[in-house]
Amino acid sequence: MARRCELTGKGVLTGNNVSHANNRTRRRFLPNIQETALLSDVLGQMVRLKLCTGAIRTVEHNGGLDAFLAKAKVSDLSQEARRLKKRIEKVQARAAAAA
Repeated sequence: MARRCELTGKGVLTGNNVSHANNRTRRRFLPNIQETALLSDVLGQMVRLKLCTGAIRTVEHNGGLDAFLAKAKVSDLSQEARRLKKRIEKVQARAAAAA
């Protein structure tokens, strides 16, 4: 399982454990990844994604998954999130053309 957030791209960082005697050993800082299901209002269905807790808060702050993906840079998104963004844009374009 890749330890990477699908929306923000946040992943594993590395660093040192430093003892009182200043001995350094390598360690890994793991992101808090949660598998969540978010509702897409445009698609009308739940979407399962692996997100860090900060991304979950950001999505809620921006008004939902659709609003977050509309503002998100494509370069930060995972392949699955890019497909999802494209699907949402396609449905929105169809709705705008019909109206």
